[in-house]
Amino acid sequence: MENNNGLNRAKPYQLVLFPLNNGATNVYYVLILTYIATFGSTVLGIAAVFASFMVTGMRVFDAVTDPIIGALMDKTNGRFGKFRPFMVIGSLIMAVAVICLYVLTPFVPSDMMWLRYTLFILLYAVWVIGYTFQTSVTRAAQAVLTNDPKQRPLFTIFNTVGSLAGMGLMQFIGPILARDSIFGDYNRSWFAAMTPIGITISVILTILAIIGIWEKDRPKYFGIGGTKQEAVKLSEYLQIIKSNKPLQRLMIAGGGCKLALSVATNVTVLIMLYSCMMGDYDGLYLPMMIVGYVFAVPFFALTVRTSQKKGQKASLTRYVGVAFVCYIGVLALLLLWNPETAMHMSIMKDGKLALNLYTVLFVLFFGVGYGAYYATADMPIPMVADCADYETYRSGKFIPGIMGTLFSLVDKLVSSLSATVVGIAVTVIGLEALPTKITPYTPGMNVVVIILFCVLPMCAWALTLWAMKGYELSGERVKEIQAVNAKRREAVAGGLSLEEAMKKYPST
Repeated sequence: MENNNGLNRAKPYQLVLFPLNNGATNVYYVLILTYIATFGSTVLGIAAVFASFMVTGMRVFDAVTDPIIGALMDKTNGRFGKFRPFMVIGSLIMAVAVICLYVLTPFVPSDMMWLRYTLFILLYAVWVIGYTFQTSVTRAAQAVLTNDPKQRPLFTIFNTVGSLAGMGLMQFIGPILARDSIFGDYNRSWFAAMTPIGITISVILTILAIIGIWEKDRPKYFGIGGTKQEAVKLSEYLQIIKSNKPLQRLMIAGGGCKLALSVATNVTVLIMLYSCMMGDYDGLYLPMMIVGYVFAVPFFALTVRTSQKKGQKASLTRYVGVAFVCYIGVLALLLLWNPETAMHMSIMKDGKLALNLYTVLFVLFFGVGYGAYYATADMPIPMVADCADYETYRSGKFIPGIMGTLFSLVDKLVSSLSATVVGIAVTVIGLEALPTKITPYTPGMNVVVIILFCVLPMCAWALTLWAMKGYELSGERVKEIQAVNAKRREAVAGGLSLEEAMKKYPST
């Protein structure tokens, strides 16, 4: 629906349901990107370093396919809209690929390792294509969902709800099913059980997201000129990046946020921290995950309030800064870690509460820090829509698919480093396979945890803060851009050509 100011506002149910598309794909973010290296190493017997490098290689492949899918999406305007076909096709491809990979591949005999390696690579690549289809929609379709500066920040909250319904649920179920009394330590049975669970959750969330975008997936919401869209060639991508300065900055900030999240929440890093160092994975992992989510709740309210009052740039900068400061405390505690003294985490012992000062301080620093950065980790996603509107303002072109996938390209290239970094770090301390709950502490593991759990995320946040310093799209600037685009849209609807409307209401 549009108001008198020319703003395209979403209905409440649309704001709630469409972000579930990100939750649908985040199911696979956990199922594949978190556990694929473990699957390759422990179930298929593939070399741990190879499995880790494959995660990075396929993430790069994922990034490269993004602009191609984005260009295809911008050219699509058929009977079923611009975005819905990509959601359905992507969901189907991922489901089939994961079933073949996790359920069927282990049946290949162990003396045919060449076939295991081949299927691992091919099925992973097929899954990546499906993942790209569906994830591209999350960023691109926001440009048609709403352009109201007060509504767009709400996407972060509903996106997180969707993520919790997808990623959070998978993160919660996974460790429970991995207990010795159920399926065991991330073995073949665990993957066979998690696959249908993950697919079911993802399909349900996808259907709800399609309902959320259905009404908006029409030409009347496609930019200034509606159906009169100018095709953009792949060769023009570099020029778009060069001319769209806010997108450049957002790419850096988004990449920094994603790198911090993907490294600090990597299952291998958490196993080394809570199991190998602290000695109680089952007793610490889920409680600490819950602590992080609990602390994140007030930060989501704060980020939305700040975004609506001062713009998304101000909100992202403020709360990433909070995370950075808190992780200085986490870093100090990990540097003081000593299993021979009270300088280690303890929540329960012999069925009784056994909290110590170290644990209380860790919970406070980690909880506030995690809450702040978890609330901002996906904030760059709705900011992509601002950059897409800026591109329409700057050039007159409505290309949300390209804008979203250009951002995603850098996002994925940067975050792809996480699996490789973890894999290399593990081999440096002498481990031939990725550690599991039964892996004993290895000398130097604490240094690896300190670097991966604290130092790298803090460097990523510092990069984010630097990028946002020169980001043009403040709250007031976004309102100015929306006003100009609305006047142009009215002029085109009144009979002017796009070029005439651009001249009548020029960019400033």
